[in-house]
Amino acid sequence: MGLSDGLDNPNKKDRVVADCTKLLDEQVASMGGVSGLALKAGYAAVKGIAPTYCTTAIERLLPQSFTALDPIWNEGVQTGDPVAHLVQNRSRTADALLSVTDERISKSNNTTVKGVYTKLRNSAKKHVEEAVPGLAKVIDNYTKN
Repeated sequence: MGLSDGLDNPNKKDRVVADCTKLLDEQVASMGGVSGLALKAGYAAVKGIAPTYCTTAIERLLPQSFTALDPIWNEGVQTGDPVAHLVQNRSRTADALLSVTDERISKSNNTTVKGVYTKLRNSAKKHVEEAVPGLAKVIDNYTKN
């Protein structure tokens, strides 16, 4: 059974989406420096225009993201600590997650979104890697409940 299989339960899926949205909010809030200010401003603008945009995007991407994480998570299950395994393999974990958004963007017809994504993509991996410990805990809670 893969991680995304459990998303068939709407209550569980809603909790996972809410926890991932909270994690995203916390990650953005913790960013510092000039690039952090720019990301915070952009994030606030998106939430101001479409308050549920990020939550909806997480909900849409979650099944594919969990499918991409399945091999790494299952390796961790075999070693006895999937949370620690994701964290120890945060670069690989970030690559797996970004492969999902890369594929989605490649199919998009929205040139503005593609342009913004392309500009931010190089710095995205670092931010995704920083979020892996929190994401691993969300997944762990999700798989236990």
